[in-house]
Amino acid sequence: MPDFLRSDDQLRALRPLVPTETPADAALDTVGDFLHATLRPVLKLQNALLLAAVADFVRDHHIALATADAPTQQRLLAELLGRNTKLRYTIIGLATALFTAAEYAYYRTQRPELNRRLLELARQRVLGQAAAVGALAAA
Repeated sequence: MPDFLRSDDQLRALRPLVPTETPADAALDTVGDFLHATLRPVLKLQNALLLAAVADFVRDHHIALATADAPTQQRLLAELLGRNTKLRYTIIGLATALFTAAEYAYYRTQRPELNRRLLELARQRVLGQAAAVGALAAA
């Protein structure tokens, strides 16, 4: 077995199981299949790193997230995730670094749509854990 295939199996083995209607061994024929089979598990695996990266950007931009109430935290994080290009590319890099060779090849053919979906999933994860991001940013 070539080394890159062994590496791909190791990457897949790291990912947590995420309940999905798509069989795990199904071919990635659509963007939706890719979202469920790859993006969701990768983002779940990278959750702690995702939150830490966002918290770093909160600190770097001197956003008073820890002292804000919950609705304000949500708004501040949504604004940061929506307008900060550097943060958006950091999030994309956190996810794509854990793609297999075949997943990355597919990603390259559908990059704009997959980036949109990846960033939306990441936004939902971060906003759902806004208090944790605030605590990390305050630390």
